[in-house]
Amino acid sequence: MVEPLTEVTSYVGREGELAEAKRLLAANRLVTLTGVGGVGKTRLALRIADALRGDFPDGVALVELAELRDPELLAITVAHQLGLSDQSERPAVDVLLDYLRARRCLVVLDNCEHLVDVCARLVDTLVPACPHLTVLATSRQSLGVPGEQLLAVRPLSMPEEDGQTSVADLLRYESVRLFVDRARAVAPSFQLTEENSEDVARLCARLEGLPLAIELTAVRLRALGLRQIVERLTNRLDMLTGGNRLAPQRQQTLRAMIDWSYELCSAQERAVLARASVFSGAFSLEAVTEVCGGAGVDPVDVLDIVHALVDKSLLLTEEHAEAIEYRMLETVREYGHDQLVHAGDVERVRRLHRDWFADLTARYESGWMGGDQVAWVERIQRDHPNIRVALGFCATEPGEAVAGLRMANQLDVYWTVRGFLSEARIWLGRLGALAPSGSPERVLAQRLIAWCALLQGDIDSGVAALEVGRELAEQISDPVSTAYVDVGWALANLFTHRETLGREQLARAFAVFRAHRVPHGEGYAGFLHGLAAAVDGDVDEGRRLVRERVEAGEAAGEIFWRSWGLWALGMIELFYGDPMAAREAGLAAFGLHQELGNRAAEPFAVHLLGGVEVRLGHLERSATLFGIAAELWRSVGASPWRFGVFTEKFAEFGARSYEGLGEQEYKKNYRLGIEMPRDQAVRYVLGEPSGGAAPEQEPDNPLSRRESEIADLLAAGLTNREIAARLVITRRTVETHVDHILTKLGFHNRAQVAVWIATRRRQAEGN
Repeated sequence: MVEPLTEVTSYVGREGELAEAKRLLAANRLVTLTGVGGVGKTRLALRIADALRGDFPDGVALVELAELRDPELLAITVAHQLGLSDQSERPAVDVLLDYLRARRCLVVLDNCEHLVDVCARLVDTLVPACPHLTVLATSRQSLGVPGEQLLAVRPLSMPEEDGQTSVADLLRYESVRLFVDRARAVAPSFQLTEENSEDVARLCARLEGLPLAIELTAVRLRALGLRQIVERLTNRLDMLTGGNRLAPQRQQTLRAMIDWSYELCSAQERAVLARASVFSGAFSLEAVTEVCGGAGVDPVDVLDIVHALVDKSLLLTEEHAEAIEYRMLETVREYGHDQLVHAGDVERVRRLHRDWFADLTARYESGWMGGDQVAWVERIQRDHPNIRVALGFCATEPGEAVAGLRMANQLDVYWTVRGFLSEARIWLGRLGALAPSGSPERVLAQRLIAWCALLQGDIDSGVAALEVGRELAEQISDPVSTAYVDVGWALANLFTHRETLGREQLARAFAVFRAHRVPHGEGYAGFLHGLAAAVDGDVDEGRRLVRERVEAGEAAGEIFWRSWGLWALGMIELFYGDPMAAREAGLAAFGLHQELGNRAAEPFAVHLLGGVEVRLGHLERSATLFGIAAELWRSVGASPWRFGVFTEKFAEFGARSYEGLGEQEYKKNYRLGIEMPRDQAVRYVLGEPSGGAAPEQEPDNPLSRRESEIADLLAAGLTNREIAARLVITRRTVETHVDHILTKLGFHNRAQVAVWIATRRRQAEGN
């Protein structure tokens, strides 16, 4: 169920548009809000989605497209906002079709104008094929798709410039109410009076009711009186009336307001604003200092410059656990980019931007095998839009492909954990085609392409990538690159029904990684080496090897490879040893997958636990777990039957559960697992009570109702992006709530919140 959105600032007006949108969406499944930049399409779309949430039992997804510049990634981005991890070899459009065909949901596509052609094709594919899907788009132009209904978002209602100006009359107009609201935000003593009502009326009329223009102008009250603002505004807009305009008048009005704000900036502030336009989405103070400092801007002054731009409403702020970050409205970003082009500084600043994010991915790689993996994954996900921009620079600038491959290779675990396997393959393919063959980056790219392809079930492409990787590795004689390719072949053997995983290869690769101090490689080779030993019949040695890797990961505070080591240990115990030990390892693995947000790994652990229950004779629970696993596999576009070495054994467990329960009872319990809501399924897997969410008010609960709702979703393993989509709020709002939750509870990570939630539920059940 979709909950009410949280507003950062008050919302003024739009009752008529809201009613018309509800009428259109009641009879049509594709409605596009059109209007000029700055007119308020995004906030109106959020308001509409919130008002209609009860009509869509399968949820509302908000897909913010302003940060997306690569049309090839559109379907992947939409799938992620719907909570679909990219584990399938099939095109993302096909995955979307399968998911949406039977669901009654609303998808909001925000800011389509720069991707209008690909958005139109996607919508024209999805809407006819998915009878219960409704799409609400925002764009400066229509999508031009059959069946599309347009709702023009017009400026806020405004008074006549020379009409009646009494306070009571003026407050009937939306633009006046917005100006008064924003004026009080910067000058709390501001009041609309009979004395200033004429000036307010003239100002709102001259600004043509454009919300962004009104907000930019209200900021001037920090330094100017109202009459001064009106006089300067009048002079500025009068200059636009002489001559033949190339753009519509309202666009010219908004441009004039941004021009005014820009001209009031110092030379350094103008330079930083223009240079910051290369960022996509949010950016940190450190990033803007590195990218925008220099060339006439003292890096020491960047903090003050950024604060000045925030005061002028040319930059917005958003809070995260560690610090405040900044972003631009898309209209302002476009203006800044025009200034950067005019200055002839685009290539230099884009290179600095790439360098900053290349340094970030290098720091991520070097710090990965420690105790900060959760923080690193969340940090990289926040910066994913900017990393895309940096990779795009490397793919289009001559001689930069190797640097791009290095970045993409360094993000190998991130692509997996956050389910961006197809995107990883796209970047690696683009950049690899441009890079020279005699580089370790090309070899590592091939093994990563193989890893992604194999996890997606695209066995032929995975094996082909390993063949190329082996040839390239032989050319450069780099032992670490060769070791990664060898481990890739072991993984391929796991997927291709081989009787052995390549134990000798894995032992050799592990030795190379240890000798060259590559702990990431040790984790990768280590858990597969233990599995290989057990499959070869050396079960005790397999246990020893896997436990060694689990203990090493625990000592380092590492999660990712430790979770896979625990899964491998559980598999060994399930097939060759103690089912209780298998359960313990499987539950521990599942908990770590939850902590890291590794959705793609969850079904591995749940399927393992289903097998454990068969061995223990708990057949009803086994069938339910198999159903949960099936739904988890489906949600990531994968299947357990691709893992050749273990396929027959899992089929045997399923058959034992089916035969022991009988067809009707098995199907009933299996269906229960498939249909179980995710948060309830997580509690079932962990053996916790399956009660509902937190009550509206709990005397001993320090969290607000909304914070309790978000804490429940955190405990269910949802990422910030997924929580935002579920609740129809922005990621920034979710991040702020998460920060407040951690602060109130005195915790440092999401896993502690999950434990706290589980403890409270057990206590509630006991009472």
